[in-house]
Amino acid sequence: MTEGNQMRVPKLEVEVVENGRRASKNRTACEIGVNLEFSTTRLESYCLASWKPVVFDALLLAAAVEFCDRWQKRPALGWGRDFSIKIPVHDVAHWQSEAVCRSLIDALQFLTGDRWDIEFVPRRKPQDNPQQNYLDMPVGITTIVPFSDGIDSRAVSTLLEKERGTTKIHRVCLGPKGTQRDTKRQDRRPFTTVPYEVSTGKRSGEASARSRGFKFATVSGVAAFLVGATEIIVPESGQGALGPVLIPTGQGYEDYRNHPFFTDRMEKYFKALFGADIRFSFPRLWFTKGETLAAFAKVTNKQAHIDARSCWQQSRQVSVDNHRRQCGVCAACMLRRLSVHAAGLSEPKSTYVWEDLGASTFEGGAEKSFDKVTSALREYAVAGTLHLDHLAGLKESPLHTAALKRQARQLALSRKISVEDAEEKLLRLLSQHRTEWRQFVRSLGERSFIRNWVASVA
Repeated sequence: MTEGNQMRVPKLEVEVVENGRRASKNRTACEIGVNLEFSTTRLESYCLASWKPVVFDALLLAAAVEFCDRWQKRPALGWGRDFSIKIPVHDVAHWQSEAVCRSLIDALQFLTGDRWDIEFVPRRKPQDNPQQNYLDMPVGITTIVPFSDGIDSRAVSTLLEKERGTTKIHRVCLGPKGTQRDTKRQDRRPFTTVPYEVSTGKRSGEASARSRGFKFATVSGVAAFLVGATEIIVPESGQGALGPVLIPTGQGYEDYRNHPFFTDRMEKYFKALFGADIRFSFPRLWFTKGETLAAFAKVTNKQAHIDARSCWQQSRQVSVDNHRRQCGVCAACMLRRLSVHAAGLSEPKSTYVWEDLGASTFEGGAEKSFDKVTSALREYAVAGTLHLDHLAGLKESPLHTAALKRQARQLALSRKISVEDAEEKLLRLLSQHRTEWRQFVRSLGERSFIRNWVASVA
């Protein structure tokens, strides 16, 4: 390929600056207090026994990575971008150590598919200490559960609490507003919200959001470090954790946000940064979401999953009569509906904009008054449907035999089990998904637009 025909990789040089200061020439300013806003109240929930500057630095870095990811769009042709970040920290020598730098860059580049170069510089002014003794240090916590209030996190945290007891498990909320918003100071709990918000100041930016995996892993790792926990639970079931890597989208880089190969790298990063042995566990890795929901329903005797949200779409895109619904056709909604059906549960049709998946046309499946049917929503629906359908056909496809064996070997190393065990578990997961998917599609009827989109269902 000649130089003139080479694909141009988008490059962004960012400097994180303390409040009121300017970035160096040719660098985009990312200002603390403006673009990266840390809430004093939120941050206090991460400062339990004593102030640790490395905690703030780790959170600041995660926020800066999110800023870069959201600011710079990916190229129309290709995937990767080139990032350079200059960021102030309290202990430059520690952050510049080979172990921290190597593990950090390895985790970021593996997760996002981008190139990252990070320069650490001294802070001009130390970060102000949050209030001390704001919250009591939890005692005896061994396990952190990232909690998004979605189906998987709610189901898995409940199953673990039933199995191990509530005193050893602590939920860490991953949303900017949290799910435990008690107004009384004495009633607030640690880690009830992500302690920062990121604003690029741009109307549009990159939407693939691969850096969210780094953000949520960092927040969970900080919580584990502060309470002395040694385990972080990844609540995703097999389809959500392994599916995006087994069936990548279009020409995009594989999505490792909930995959063991990424968390293995974050374990090394935490060890280098905090000096702590914190491992990620995947209790539902070899099970479908439907099996997880069925186990949850069995121990709770209720359909609490109905209150959880799965949809990727924003409220303005999926509102009916000014009431927000879930679209019902994106990949996340389709997996949810498939899983609810597989678990033998049900939801009101008003849960979704697309109330009827058995309709003969895509447009006909939406709620009658919904007037925002767009080509983009249709593309989301087709992509989500075909992803689940392709995943259902993997085991029977000779073209994928070698790839599945390779994936099993790598998973065996990651999960410290035998290759034979990993292959057996992976193939069982794919067989179960295939069974659930075919039963779900058949249940929609022969006229269903979903059935017409997928391969023949015998």
